[in-house]
Amino acid sequence: MVREIMKDTTFLSQKAEPATLEDISVAKDLLETLEAQRDGCVGMAANMIGVNKRIIAFDNEGKYMVMFNPEIIKKSDPYQIQEGCLSLPGTREAKRWKSIKVQYQTETFQTRFKTFTGWTAQIIQHEIDHCEGVLI
Repeated sequence: MVREIMKDTTFLSQKAEPATLEDISVAKDLLETLEAQRDGCVGMAANMIGVNKRIIAFDNEGKYMVMFNPEIIKKSDPYQIQEGCLSLPGTREAKRWKSIKVQYQTETFQTRFKTFTGWTAQIIQHEIDHCEGVLI
């Protein structure tokens, strides 16, 4: 189900709760909402659709990917960038890393580790910030 984009900064500022198997339907809604917003959006976190769970969905080089409970465990090569967000007006300065290693869980809650670079890494960092309650 395509959901409305959350714009309440008090809600968006909360740190997300860990995702569980019961949250699979949230991930489906997140993907459908991301697909509906594809013209102006490349990634979303569950709190952007009003669910305070640690789930992100993003464009991974042309194919959508979902991560449950993502954590950045390694990062290198910092840089500054201006970013926008569907949940907030305008753009903001953000510190990002050119390369990140992420620990996450799949839809079957198997733990995985993967390194991302460039644009995809930037998207993931933005969405993990949402999970941390960081307003970008």
